[in-house]
Amino acid sequence: MIKAILIDDEPLSREILKSYLLRFPQIQVVEACNDGFEGVKAIQQHQPDLIFLDIQMPKINGFEMLELVSPLPAVIFITAFDEFALKAFETNAIDYLLKPVSEDRFAKAVQKFLDKTNAPPATAGLLDTMAQSTSQSNRIVVKTGNKVKIIPVHEIHYLEADDDFVKIVTAEGTFLKNKTMSFYEQTLEAHQFVRVHRSYILHISQITKIEPYQKETHLAVLRNGQHIPISKTGYSKLKSILGI
Repeated sequence: MIKAILIDDEPLSREILKSYLLRFPQIQVVEACNDGFEGVKAIQQHQPDLIFLDIQMPKINGFEMLELVSPLPAVIFITAFDEFALKAFETNAIDYLLKPVSEDRFAKAVQKFLDKTNAPPATAGLLDTMAQSTSQSNRIVVKTGNKVKIIPVHEIHYLEADDDFVKIVTAEGTFLKNKTMSFYEQTLEAHQFVRVHRSYILHISQITKIEPYQKETHLAVLRNGQHIPISKTGYSKLKSILGI
């Protein structure tokens, strides 16, 4: 039996999808969720093979929700916003359905899933593409235990590499995100965040002064008293942005 979860903030849409799925007795809907927070919990609990996911939802959107999920299930996106469609197809998402969805079009999408074997990697590619869009670059969504936290980027002091994760440091504490430093170097606004070292990206508003250190390197002193190393290359970037 294939386990599926519906995640959509419109109750009518969820009921329509349930009725369409009656044509596929091999697929069992184990839960229907009203938003991304519920979706994360349901996916953790049921480990579904497939989810039907709206993109624009309250609290966190569909792409942000997927960033909190591991391993990734296969995804069929269902939404009224076609601005994301091109990116979805460019990364070979299982399918992308625009509301209102006809039963025949829905059936084709489900059949595509049944015929496809490499859905999760395609979903991962889509996440990286969408997370670099303007709409996704003003906040970072992290999971702390069973809770989801939304961090506005202006609250970030700095980011630090930590093995396969990135530490996101704010006044409230440190949060881990399963991304790379290169990803954030490309995603965050270049006039606000500077990669000053291979292990550090700084929010320039947090810098109070820059001190010489050793061998053409420097230290950035932050508002919270933290000292962050600056490489020779990082210092050149920093001088260019600060105009010094």
